[in-house]
Amino acid sequence: MSEQVHNRLAVVRAERKVSRQALAEAVGVHYQTIGYIERGQYNPSLDLALKLAAFFRLPVEALFSLEPFQPLTNEIYGDHGRTNS
Repeated sequence: MSEQVHNRLAVVRAERKVSRQALAEAVGVHYQTIGYIERGQYNPSLDLALKLAAFFRLPVEALFSLEPFQPLTNEIYGDHGRTNS
């Protein structure tokens, strides 16, 4: 049985303003594959995970993890002078 792989692909893709289609073309897969990965319905091969990380110039563990990612919070990253309105 395969362990669930958690990912931040949708978040990073949205932050970088990259469409599923553009990302898929860059890494050589169908755009629906990107959607399946983002929804956790498909675990990418090591080769594909490395290609995705390289596309975003991030370490693979910044995109994929066996543990759920923690939300980005002020407690972890500090408020850096921002105020909550």
